[in-house]
Amino acid sequence: MKKTLTLLIALLSSAAFAQSTQPANEQVVVPQVDRRDLKLPKFPSKDIEVGLIGGVYSTENFGANAVYGLRLGYHITEDFFVQANLAQTKVSDENYRQLLPGGGIFPQPEEKLTYYNVTAGWNVLPGEVFIGSNRAKATSLYLLAGIGSTKLAERRNSTFNFGLGLRMLFTDRVGLHVELRDHIFSIDLLGPRQTTHNLELTTGFAFYF
Repeated sequence: MKKTLTLLIALLSSAAFAQSTQPANEQVVVPQVDRRDLKLPKFPSKDIEVGLIGGVYSTENFGANAVYGLRLGYHITEDFFVQANLAQTKVSDENYRQLLPGGGIFPQPEEKLTYYNVTAGWNVLPGEVFIGSNRAKATSLYLLAGIGSTKLAERRNSTFNFGLGLRMLFTDRVGLHVELRDHIFSIDLLGPRQTTHNLELTTGFAFYF
């Protein structure tokens, strides 16, 4: 019995000594795994927006007419974006021709009004709209503000525009937007130069790349 106890104590002492002399960070098994070269997939960012717009443009003192144009946008982040717009409509002075004995305000009964602008947008209220019980589409309510130029009767006028819009995405690449803007510029067609507010309501499709 005494010999057995002595042998057991000797074995435990040897194991403790071996464990204390082994480095703490020594890796017992070294894996032999060849590193593979991985090719990461390229996911489309869909930050660029191209679209068509159409609606109604109300020129102060001259009535409302149809407007149509093009839009190019870039979404900087999920909250902020910029866009460039180019559009045109017609302006009629028919009412003034009936009142003024010497003719109307313009050389012709109708004049073309064209404008372009660069506008910044802020998505203030993103959300969803449900179509039926099992289908939801992403939406966003956003604010707009920008600067540009309006050409009417061969005169260019610096223009500020403010407004709001609602965007709904049908897919990752196709969306519908509705916007209400106020185009503010000064003209002197009716006498002294005055600041005019010209409201525009448009809708259109947008395609994202």
